[in-house]
Amino acid sequence: MRYVVAVAETANFTRAAERCRVVQSALSHQIARLERELGARLFDRTSRRVSLTPAGEAFLPAARQALDAAERARAEVAAASGELRGRLAIGTIPTVTAVDLASALKSFQVRHPQVRITLRVGSSDELTERVQQGTLDIAFLGLPPSVRPKGVRGRALAQGELVAVVAPGHPLADEADVDLHRLSSEVFVDFPAGTAARAQSDEAFAAAGVSREVALEVTNADLMARLVRLGLGIGLLPAAFVTELPHVHVVELRDPPTRVEHLIWSSLRPSPAAAAFLDALDMAPALESAVRSAPADRQPDLSELPATTYQACSAPSP
Repeated sequence: MRYVVAVAETANFTRAAERCRVVQSALSHQIARLERELGARLFDRTSRRVSLTPAGEAFLPAARQALDAAERARAEVAAASGELRGRLAIGTIPTVTAVDLASALKSFQVRHPQVRITLRVGSSDELTERVQQGTLDIAFLGLPPSVRPKGVRGRALAQGELVAVVAPGHPLADEADVDLHRLSSEVFVDFPAGTAARAQSDEAFAAAGVSREVALEVTNADLMARLVRLGLGIGLLPAAFVTELPHVHVVELRDPPTRVEHLIWSSLRPSPAAAAFLDALDMAPALESAVRSAPADRQPDLSELPATTYQACSAPSP
């Protein structure tokens, strides 16, 4: 199953063998043996490409779940013996500010060197789906106040306002603050339509009764800032995040859009590594409350967590 997953992810038998640290002939032989046992081909192989067959598409999710379960079992046994190990898969939006994530990861790695940490940056919608699927243990999101994560457990960390970012020579750079009606005549750089990051701004302009032109869509806040610096448009970003961006001018808004940062984790019992990371972030009270208070057939939304859980948290000291 590990070999099948490796080939599916690399689309190449040679690279899959290198990842699995086996010779290609051994990997190919084992996959062929599995195909005979299953009575179906898992891959279409040509001289140019390798792709999953319909049978392979059906097999892959179950294979990943089985491998995750095996890794989880080993981690549970190690935890029972007082040793923390296994995988900790974390997802984050690029503009998270409620937690110093880099410092938190460093501190956790120092405390638990046997845990293999992976990090994925993506949109809130994608990260939520991955937590639901179990490919991520934990994720940090940024959502409009009207949106709550679904199908997961979680905790609101902090709420903040968005500000406009413009090039230093832009006419708005001399303004102390502006309203959304004034901004609506500008060309914008923003996140892709349909994402939670874009909805934060779209909802605010809709509420103000004005429309705007988004000419450039990006998935990376640093690229957005670069395009803004070059004068290709203006952007809206969290006020706490823009302090890290050089060579852009910040303009406060009179009627600013807001966003809420959330930490979410699986509706299932977290792995030992994930539970330890939540504990390090002082999430244990919210975790225990969610586990104890929710009926088995209904997961709690954030309004069911104690009010004291709606607060910013900081990274633990090493």
